[in-house]
Amino acid sequence: MKADKEKVTRLLKTARGQLDGLLKMVEDDRYCIDISTQLMATQAILRKINSMVLNAHLESCVEEAFEKGDAHIKIEEIMKVMDKLSK
Repeated sequence: MKADKEKVTRLLKTARGQLDGLLKMVEDDRYCIDISTQLMATQAILRKINSMVLNAHLESCVEEAFEKGDAHIKIEEIMKVMDKLSK
């Protein structure tokens, strides 16, 4: 992985902590809107991590593939990811 591993790891640990908090909120029968707000915050962190990973991939692996003439393979990969992101 070419993304900043320390930053990605820190954000993943934050998201894991938020998920643990969400489980506790559900177990404690907390207010639905509070749970929803926390869910959206966790999703935002995961989207940020995914963006970091994909940007690093584009800046390293894809750029390298273009230089070597293997761009079509990386373009197909990115198209599959974009398709998943749009669902």
